[in-house]
Amino acid sequence: MVIYWIAGILLFLAVAFVTAGFVSFNIAIARPKKTKPPQSEYKKARELIRAKNNAYLFSLNPEDVSIQSADGLALKSWFLPAKSEKSRFVICVHGYHCNGPDEFSHMVPFYHDELDYNYLLPDDRAHGRSEGKYIGFGALDHKDILLWVDYLIERFGKDIEIILHGISMGAATVMLANSSNPPEQVKLIIEDCGFTNAREEICNTLKGMIKFNFSPLVYMASLICKLKAGYFFGDADCIGRFKFAKNPILFIHGSADTFVPTWMGLRLHEACPVPKDLLLVEGAVHAYSYYDAPKDYQNKVKAFIAKHMDSKVN
Repeated sequence: MVIYWIAGILLFLAVAFVTAGFVSFNIAIARPKKTKPPQSEYKKARELIRAKNNAYLFSLNPEDVSIQSADGLALKSWFLPAKSEKSRFVICVHGYHCNGPDEFSHMVPFYHDELDYNYLLPDDRAHGRSEGKYIGFGALDHKDILLWVDYLIERFGKDIEIILHGISMGAATVMLANSSNPPEQVKLIIEDCGFTNAREEICNTLKGMIKFNFSPLVYMASLICKLKAGYFFGDADCIGRFKFAKNPILFIHGSADTFVPTWMGLRLHEACPVPKDLLLVEGAVHAYSYYDAPKDYQNKVKAFIAKHMDSKVN
């Protein structure tokens, strides 16, 4: 009788563990649902800033462009051509549960107006206007970004130069793209608050939610992710793939970031084998380095471009 009780308890625990893995997968990887209007004053203020930045972006009449992913998804982007039709392009890759305009419209005055770069704002799979049921967490998205690179080369010619700039999950995406033998037209990488690898980041987020580290649940969710979305969390391993990194990388991180902890940015910078630089913005929380220190951010980016793209930047 005792053996049956033990077996029953073990079976119950196993079922509960697998169920928790499915719940964790759905929370982390399923396409985000439409969110409710923000309630806190901080979030309301942030939404007002985004709305203002987006209004400026769309006042410039960006072109609505699309490509198809390798697995047949329609991927959407906004394209803002340079005023003087320069051959310099920047692809700006947004973060988790965001989209191109909401994440990067605030940098239109810098990249497009001041530097006069062509500006591409993709929506990652399962985000914004792009198709997809499951978030790629960089493991799938970096392949999509390389397709956007191919799109620009095919449309504008082989003589163009491309910067990949990503924030948060987008930062991981551009680092992974840089470690996947990108075309020679890609010249440098700017990563802002990216994670070391998806497994560590999800473990960190889970710990923040339940107040203790429970990595076995993350491994179970990773297995489910492989079965349903086609990749393991370990496939989004930015630091593990640094040995294949091709182009220089500028690392940017806020010193008060807890969502993607600051130590991840410092560890990435230390481990990076290609030419690199670091901007640590004192007091900045996750993805807010540009808002808190725009001049420092702009000056560091311009200096990095000047050094590694042999460019004269005013």
